[in-house]
Amino acid sequence: MKVDAIVLGAGIVGVSVAAHLQKRGRSVALVDRRGAGEETSYGNAGLIQREGVYPYGFPHDFGALLRYATNRTIDAHYHLSALPKLAPFLFRYWLNSRASHHEAIARQYVRLIEHCVAEHRALATEAGVDSLLRPIGWMQIFRTEKELQEAIVEVDEWRRHFGVESDTLDRAALRAAEPHLDQSLVGAVHFTQPDSVSDPGALADGYRKYTEKLGGKFIIGDARTLEQNGAGWRVATNEGTVEAGSAVIALGPWADLVTVRLGYKLPLAVKRGYHMHYKPQGNAVLNHPMLDVERGYFIAPMARGIRLTTGAEFANRDAPKTPVQLGRAEPIARALFPLGERVDQEPWMGCRPCTPDMMPVIGPAPKHANLWFAFGHAHHGLTLGAVTGRLVAELIVGEKPFVDPYPFRADRPGLR
Repeated sequence: MKVDAIVLGAGIVGVSVAAHLQKRGRSVALVDRRGAGEETSYGNAGLIQREGVYPYGFPHDFGALLRYATNRTIDAHYHLSALPKLAPFLFRYWLNSRASHHEAIARQYVRLIEHCVAEHRALATEAGVDSLLRPIGWMQIFRTEKELQEAIVEVDEWRRHFGVESDTLDRAALRAAEPHLDQSLVGAVHFTQPDSVSDPGALADGYRKYTEKLGGKFIIGDARTLEQNGAGWRVATNEGTVEAGSAVIALGPWADLVTVRLGYKLPLAVKRGYHMHYKPQGNAVLNHPMLDVERGYFIAPMARGIRLTTGAEFANRDAPKTPVQLGRAEPIARALFPLGERVDQEPWMGCRPCTPDMMPVIGPAPKHANLWFAFGHAHHGLTLGAVTGRLVAELIVGEKPFVDPYPFRADRPGLR
C-alpha cells in the first residue's frame, strides 16, 4: 500500500493529524496496535482546557514537597524503585517549574492553548461528533476560605495576562449550581471557556471515522517497524507493508520506542494516572466536572457514569498497576458527592507523555527528512489534539502555520 503519509498512533493527537492531512487532500494510513482512542486518550478527565496556560509544574513550596515525600497523597505518588531512573528528568522538571521559568513557558504555551476549544469544535462538527462537547466549563472547589481567596488572586492574573475567563461562586451560588455536593464547601472558581467531553474515547474514534470517510485508512500495525524507504518511510501492518512520503510519530508515551531507534535521545518520561466510574446514588446529579483542590482528585459526569480520576503517579511506564491513589480518593469523593456502586470491574490506568520543560514536541525531526514529531503533551493531550493536528498538517503540506511552531521544536534548549 502506498499513501502520502503514515501517522503512527491513533490517540487524540494522531487521529487529529490524520483528519487534517486527509482534509488537505493527502492520503493517510493511520497505524496503531489497538483501536482509536483506546489508550491515554480514553481515560483522561475529559477537559479541553482553555484556562490551562500554565502546564502542570512541579511544586516548589516546602509544604507540598514534604507531603509528597511521605508518598501518602492523592495528587502524587511514586514508585521508590523508579526514582533512580526518573531522577534526572524530575530534577530538570523541578528547575523548569521555578516561577520565572514557568511564566516564560506559559507565554509560549498559550499560543497553542488559546486555540484549543475553537479547533476541537470545528473538527468535531465536521466529524459529526460535536454532541460530545459540552460548553459547561469546569470548577475548582474549595473547603477553606484561604485557599479560595488565593485561587481568586491567581486566576485574576491569568485573566489579565492570558484572557482566561472565570466566575467566582460563593457558598450559596455553588449550592445552587451543584445542589448534591457537600454543603460545607465554601465556594468555587468556575472556568467558563473550556469544553467538557462526555466520552473522550468516542471523540477520538469519531475523528478516526471522519478520516476514513475522507478516504484515509486505519490499519493495525507495529510502529516499531518504521524505517526509511529511500526519501520516504515504510511500516509493517496486518495488511502488509505501507509506504509513504512522510511519517508522523504521534505515539504519546510510547514515542521513544521509535525515536530511540532512529537516534533521538529526547528526555521523555511518563506520569501514570487512574480512573474509575460510579453510578450516582438515587437522583443525585453532578452538573460540572470539578477538581477538589485541597484533596487532589477530579470528578466529572461522563457517558459511562461519574468518573473519578487521580493525580500523577511517577513510575516506570510498564510497571504493574498500583491504584493506591484511587483507593485514597474514593472515600473522600463519596463524602463530597453521593457516589453509588462502581461501574468498572477494575481501575483503568493510562500514561501521560511528559517533557521536562512541560511543552509538547511538535515539528520536523531534526535528523531525518519527511519525518514529523507530535507527542509529549503531558496532561493536555486531549486539550491540544485538534490544535496539534492542524499545525502538523499545515507544516507537512507547506501551508503557513496558524501557530508559530518554533518554540515546540525537537531541538529546543529544554530538550537538550
